[in-house]
Amino acid sequence: MKLLLSTLLLNLLWLITPNVLAIEKITIKLDFVPNLESGKNLFGICARCHLPEAWGNEDGTYPQLAGQHINVLMKQLLDIRTGKRRSPLMYPFVQARTIGGYQELSDVVAYLSTLPMNPKTVKGPWRTNSPEYKEGKKLYKEKCVACHGAKGEGNNALFYPRLNGQQYQYMKLQLKKVKNKLRHVDPTMEQIVAQMSSKQLTKIINYISYLPVNKKLLAPSSKWRNPDFK
Repeated sequence: MKLLLSTLLLNLLWLITPNVLAIEKITIKLDFVPNLESGKNLFGICARCHLPEAWGNEDGTYPQLAGQHINVLMKQLLDIRTGKRRSPLMYPFVQARTIGGYQELSDVVAYLSTLPMNPKTVKGPWRTNSPEYKEGKKLYKEKCVACHGAKGEGNNALFYPRLNGQQYQYMKLQLKKVKNKLRHVDPTMEQIVAQMSSKQLTKIINYISYLPVNKKLLAPSSKWRNPDFK
């Protein structure tokens, strides 16, 4: 399994008297072959909060990481490491002195991507026959499907996260942060979120929470426990 790491490594400012000229960003692409055994061992650091199954929790404090795209996971870890994404809880654990360099991050995200997802995540309050659900479905198709896919499956190559199977409260909390400019995401998404009301966003999240996940990605039951952490 090869992981493509595309990350901003340098942002340079060049001083030219009397003006300051901003040099264009430099993107360096590196290839890593993840080591799943190493990833399993390193995930022990993460499992203290995310738990061995990496399924997240119902109140939205922690997301479901299991089954998420590797490039998405890598981007989020690097964004937190560099301070682009603010996460005081995660920040100490993604630093090189704690978990390691790019190879170690590659190992962890690859391991997470192999874990089966929780088959019984919390859904939104509006059921599939409700007007709110139907409006959320309509809004999702208009605003979200182009990037996140018709089934909320995301896109690994383009760094769009998988949304289906994600915890409802976590998605709701993250959109609220984006809406209030407390979390910076893709500019296109920021613009879309800014144009919609909080109620509309909640209806979209409600709809997403009911999107089915490919059965091949799911654990056999909600009682499944990760055998790597007995």
